Amino acid sequence: MCSRACSGSCSALRGSDDGVTMSTIEISGLLTFTIAIVVFFVGSGINRAIPPLGQFNIPEAVTGGLLAALATLVAYQFSDTAIVFDLAARDLLLLYFFTGIGLNARLDDLLAGGRPLVVLLVLTVVYLVIQNAIALGAVGLLNLPEGLTVFLGSASLIGGHGTTIAWAPLIADRFGVANAMEVGIAVATLGLVLASLAGGPIARYLITRHELKSEPGQEAVVGLPKAVDERTDDDISHVSLLRTVLVLNVAILIAFGLEEAVEWTGLKLPMFVVCLLVGIVLTNTVPRLLPRVRWPTRTRALALVSDLALNVFLAMSLMSMQLWSIGGLGIALVVVLAVQTVAAVAYIIFVVFPAMGRDYQAAVISAGFTGISLGATPTAIANMTAVTKTHGPSPRAFIILPLVSAFFIDIINAAAIGFLAS
Repeated sequence: MCSRACSGSCSALRGSDDGVTMSTIEISGLLTFTIAIVVFFVGSGINRAIPPLGQFNIPEAVTGGLLAALATLVAYQFSDTAIVFDLAARDLLLLYFFTGIGLNARLDDLLAGGRPLVVLLVLTVVYLVIQNAIALGAVGLLNLPEGLTVFLGSASLIGGHGTTIAWAPLIADRFGVANAMEVGIAVATLGLVLASLAGGPIARYLITRHELKSEPGQEAVVGLPKAVDERTDDDISHVSLLRTVLVLNVAILIAFGLEEAVEWTGLKLPMFVVCLLVGIVLTNTVPRLLPRVRWPTRTRALALVSDLALNVFLAMSLMSMQLWSIGGLGIALVVVLAVQTVAAVAYIIFVVFPAMGRDYQAAVISAGFTGISLGATPTAIANMTAVTKTHGPSPRAFIILPLVSAFFIDIINAAAIGFLAS
């Protein structure tokens, strides 16, 4: 039995094909959380030491997380040790983050974001079709098993790890593809890395090329600006932070209470989406019904808590990637992902950015679209956060994109996967 502080060198051993015994070190939740914070600071230090990383808006958690993932890969390759992290805290941080996004969604922003939201949804659906068409073509040209089509397309890239895990057993059984899970996880993992690295540079290119700026008077949704803040009425205190955490906890508890009701409707919504919706409802009702209650919408305290949750979540997600699972999948996987990445970048620059209005908000959404097309919603938000910390807030982008990527597109993607798997 491993200790609670760090589950030591557990002997959850498995044999490999060459007879080498592989040991597993299981890292407990508290230590995982602590390591994630250290990983963030390491990434922050590297970004400061290598200015181009900051200039291209690479999130600190991405820099540190990728370095940590490479370290676990080295341990796996050279000491036959697999390091596994307890990610229970990561799931809670995801709920905090999306609840915070919901609490910042004012009704006027939702109404103003109606048309852009519809446009972005249409653009995402079109790209979902393109992505799966590329996957279909790749399977045919490279003579790959037919069942891998969904995992070289929207199941793993737009859907991410969760969708991959959910569909892999069915695909493996229906098409007789024994390594469907491994391929899907590898594609989702590489997609997450590519999305984390591509979003910032895309936004920087668009902002610089078109000389875009944030609208004056906008308030930060996630994170505080990197520039020195000249405000003197700083509302961050232990009271404001506790008030913010209390509201977040109440919203999350309400979401858990509604879980059975949501399931009864037949909708299969991730809990973080339910938290997002509860946050939206609360922030547009409570301040009107109880005007004396100090609500955390668009406060620096909520921006700070959301940023903390996002960065630690992202650090945990990236440092826990088992990069060794990618090995042995062949050059075909690299070729397909290269094509998918080029297609995504071209689509973002030449379709998404113009269709969303060619303004600063469009550039921020373009950074986030890499998360939709290649990675995951938290990656998309992390990319947008890195951009807005440097170039200025864009509140509506943080409302529009999560609603598309974390709600509508999941339903459409499920239908597309079902069609390809039929």
